[in-house]
Amino acid sequence: MKRRARPVGLTAFTCVLATLAGGCGPHAEGIPTTSVHESERGAPEAEALRAVSLPDLSRLAESVQDQVRERYSLLMEKLEARRTPPVELGNAYGELGLILMAAEYYEAAAACYLNAQALVPSAMRWPYYLGHLYRIKGEGAKAAEFFTRAFELRPTHLPTLVWLGEAYLDQSRPEAAELVFIQALSLEPRLAAALSGVGRAAFARQDAARAVEYLERALSVDERASSLHYPLAMAYRRLGELDQAEAHLRQRGNGTLRAPDPLMEEYAGLLQSTQAYEVRGLRELENGRWAAAEALFRTGLELAPDDPALRQRLATALFMAGDARGAVEQFEETLRRSPEFAKAHFGLGMILDLSGRHQEAAERFSAAVKYRPDYLEARLGLADALRVTGRVEESLPHYQQIVTTDPGFAEAWIGFAMALVHLERYQEARDRLTEAREVLPDRPELADLLARLPGAVGRAFANF
Repeated sequence: MKRRARPVGLTAFTCVLATLAGGCGPHAEGIPTTSVHESERGAPEAEALRAVSLPDLSRLAESVQDQVRERYSLLMEKLEARRTPPVELGNAYGELGLILMAAEYYEAAAACYLNAQALVPSAMRWPYYLGHLYRIKGEGAKAAEFFTRAFELRPTHLPTLVWLGEAYLDQSRPEAAELVFIQALSLEPRLAAALSGVGRAAFARQDAARAVEYLERALSVDERASSLHYPLAMAYRRLGELDQAEAHLRQRGNGTLRAPDPLMEEYAGLLQSTQAYEVRGLRELENGRWAAAEALFRTGLELAPDDPALRQRLATALFMAGDARGAVEQFEETLRRSPEFAKAHFGLGMILDLSGRHQEAAERFSAAVKYRPDYLEARLGLADALRVTGRVEESLPHYQQIVTTDPGFAEAWIGFAMALVHLERYQEARDRLTEAREVLPDRPELADLLARLPGAVGRAFANF
């Protein structure tokens, strides 16, 4: 990332930030206040450090247990060596804290980080990781406190500013959040995460025009951030621009924005377990990096070749990368090892359906529903496949069950109406679409289909 020179007014900004956080230079409760140079004079007394013991690791995969024990043993060796320099000892505490946090032992990890911070007060990474630890735990005030300390140690670290702004937004402090995001933009004017932050903070302050300006700028930088369409729609609605609001509602999704964050990428890659590889692979899938996702899923399968969920993820990555044949092979291998794994049946059904083999797709969707009756996506696939292969009457109970279970499933309402139209049951189709519009008023395609139903237009729609 291109970095700019330290902005004018940074010292003043630091003072304001300290005030927002509740005082200048926040410190963890129970940790002695030290200056950056105190680490040169030696380690704090042992009484000032928190006791750290190895937690019960029985719930972890064996490979992860080995990782934790290795870092704990290294720390114990450094503690026993009386002349270990404070920086070296502090970093050993911090490294143990990282693996403990990744394994979700948060209290033990916090103790390690606090010790690391006490021993190496000039290192920003330990308060930074403490900020994330409390963010993960949902303790926003503490997260903001430690992100503030990390900022004080490295004022040009963009991820710290972004996460601090997010912490303020979570605490309903939009003025403080906007100040932080603006500071990030002074360092990197095209940072989409900061542009988005200013927009969301402005919306929270009832400034819809400013919200639209910054959210649109964020989308122009990263069009994949589909999650921004919803706040944009709300901002446009507040301005009375309903057409724009509806256009953005149709595009809303789950794509998020994040500033490049090497420290958290290092943390995310720590655990050597199938779950860790799956989580990291899913993150790569969300970002459209198919090859990276494939590599992570394959590495996870080396540890657990019989894990059906992981192999199904691999098949999905292959399909997204355009390797349909490889995807089919992995879905079939999943079913060879786990014949009742519904998601693999569904995945094969989707590939067959997309290739026009609707009857075979219906058989796969039917198997998925058999093994998992609450699998609504598979039931929708089955209903659609039955409808397009002429078994329209058979599709109706499936559509009905979906909209009864989840009225927010717009595609099921649409398929339901189309099936009724094919059967020339126009009034029923009209009733279903009217009901759907009441449940989903922000889906304009429902109104469009309803408008095409009356009279002879209804029979024309039957061939749609």
